[in-house]
Amino acid sequence: MSRSVNKVILLGRLGKNPELKYTPSGQAVAKFTLATSERWKDKSSGELKESVEWHNVVCWSKLAETANQYLTKGSSVYLEGRLQTHSWEKEGKRHYMTEVVVSEMVMTGGRGEGGGQRAAQAAAPGGQAEESPERYPAPGTEITDEDIPF
Repeated sequence: MSRSVNKVILLGRLGKNPELKYTPSGQAVAKFTLATSERWKDKSSGELKESVEWHNVVCWSKLAETANQYLTKGSSVYLEGRLQTHSWEKEGKRHYMTEVVVSEMVMTGGRGEGGGQRAAQAAAPGGQAEESPERYPAPGTEITDEDIPF
């Protein structure tokens, strides 16, 4: 039997405010970028180095409206979702873009930034929302076993 998994978990900061639009059928869609970072000490020089990765993120329906209402540039957020790649042709050249399609979102910033509150999630069995993680470290800080939500 063939099995596959397409699951993404990200913890990062918004690079820009969400852009909310509606499809012709009235379905909300919000798009934004999310930065995740990694820090390490260079073994040869002892210098602290950092690498930042940018992700294109898309939310649909109620989740899109919630993201637009509560998230702003710089907000810290925990996302779960799946990867989806789009392709198009422009001027005879094929272009590709991979997005994270969000199924669950937890705002993880401090007060005024939605700290630790579950913004929205796909319906859980029995209609009950799962317990949200209480805290996550800011991007670029050291992560311990206690910070990992699983």
